[in-house]
Amino acid sequence: MTADEFAQRAAARLPSACRDYFDGGAADEHTLAANRADWAALRLWPRVLRPLGTADTRTRIGPHAVAHPIWLAPVAYQRLAHPDGELASALAAAAQGAGMVLSGQSSVEVERVAAAFAREPEAGPLWFQLHAQPDAGLTRALAQRAQAAGCQAIVLTVDAPVHGVRDRERRAGFKLPPGVRAVHLPEGVAAHHHIDALLQAALTWEQLDALRAATGLPLWLKGVLHPDDARRALQAGIDGLIVSNHGGRTLDTAVSTAWALPRIARAVDGRLPLLVDGGIRRGTDVLKALALGAQGVLIGRPQVHALAAEGPLGVARLLRILRDELQVAMALTGCARIADITPAVLAE
Repeated sequence: MTADEFAQRAAARLPSACRDYFDGGAADEHTLAANRADWAALRLWPRVLRPLGTADTRTRIGPHAVAHPIWLAPVAYQRLAHPDGELASALAAAAQGAGMVLSGQSSVEVERVAAAFAREPEAGPLWFQLHAQPDAGLTRALAQRAQAAGCQAIVLTVDAPVHGVRDRERRAGFKLPPGVRAVHLPEGVAAHHHIDALLQAALTWEQLDALRAATGLPLWLKGVLHPDDARRALQAGIDGLIVSNHGGRTLDTAVSTAWALPRIARAVDGRLPLLVDGGIRRGTDVLKALALGAQGVLIGRPQVHALAAEGPLGVARLLRILRDELQVAMALTGCARIADITPAVLAE
């Protein structure tokens, strides 16, 4: 009945090393914990006797009209959680009208995922997430492959030029099992590179135009936490931002996304659409994110937990639960439509 209950069931089903890979954060996991705690610390301020209608969750994210603002985040290697991996998540998202951002390190090909979305007329958008590769030509080729498959935007992850210090994952001795790999990358490319190679491959603001020119698709940046970077993105003509700290998996003691979101929203002042991820587990968290300036949210770990627990049906059920919880929260704060959700629903 809740995202946390899916996590409990997944814990009983996943091998311990896979569980530590998905659930672990960086170093002492302070940011991992803060992501959840800071959403919970925000207090809602109910309103009464307002006309409510149906608590309509329809909204827009960027140029897309969507049934609700709850999307699936890019999570790598989902075949660790279920044999059908990202294809199962895609079937669930498409059936529930949710958008999905497919990881560049997906264990299922983008063409198969895109075909699942194409079969569902009420599906939300499918976007493709990229990490910069040491070979810039490979980065461009991945973007072009995603475009050819039917993806509608490129999401460039910018907060992980090097790998975080993931102690829990390293203690578990996590390794990909036979038959699971990043299918979009040549064999071995997804393995951890030496830090010098990663630093040399790291993109800069000046290189974004070349990446955008490779496809002409909208380009979103994922992993922006500082208002100055948000303002620089505006100047660079970026199409949207995802406020994210990589689920607490890169820099420990980094600010939480609930803390960063209102500061980013003030910096862009409505001139860029915003999504947010990190620690969102309830429909009330979704409501708070919208009140703080996001157009929608991305769900990462809960997606994998639901996938491991019940396959595509679990992911579909998770999305429906969060949407239902959002509608309840809207009704109890006096919001009949997504547009009615403003900072006024939050206690000062």
